[in-house]
Amino acid sequence: MVVEGPIGVGKTSLTRRLAARYGAELKLEVVEENPFLAPFYENPAAFAFQVQVFFLLSRFKQLSALSQGGLWGQGVVGDYLFAKDFIFAAMNLKDHEFSLYNDLYTHLSPRLPTPDLVVYLRADTDVLLRRIEKRGRPFEQDMQAAYLADLTSRYDEYFRTYSGNLLIVEAGEIDFVGDPAHEQDLMTRIHEALGESSAAD
Repeated sequence: MVVEGPIGVGKTSLTRRLAARYGAELKLEVVEENPFLAPFYENPAAFAFQVQVFFLLSRFKQLSALSQGGLWGQGVVGDYLFAKDFIFAAMNLKDHEFSLYNDLYTHLSPRLPTPDLVVYLRADTDVLLRRIEKRGRPFEQDMQAAYLADLTSRYDEYFRTYSGNLLIVEAGEIDFVGDPAHEQDLMTRIHEALGESSAAD
């Protein structure tokens, strides 16, 4: 199972709760370990390619281990899809850099397993900005509303044609971290979506 969505929407918080609930292995993306990320936020044009290639390769290595040791459905919960990398690259790279990146992505993507369920958390830009400020990563504090709005739009477009098992959650309307009733309702929805996936297999 995978939890996806734009920056600050609550992916990692929900992923941790799901892993604990199902006794599953937790797979979190490498973020702060990317040495190009902070420079990218200061100078996107100069560091976009480096930051994307680092993410592409680190995510591929993580997910490749799943294809060898078992599929997503066999007790693993992660906080990103491999396609996330392409969504960001399409925003941040241009011309020859994007062409080179696309060749790499197209070569690597078919080798990876498909999750049994994707939970897509989405929220309005103002909600994302508040949550980004609250978690306090220094390199995210100058995040622009226009960037987040563009990112959310691209996520919406990607999931509009997603062919796998998908649950869309309006995360701005609930507080699954601070409200136990909201958390339980969300867990019930996810459990039901997983059940539908199993019935379809």
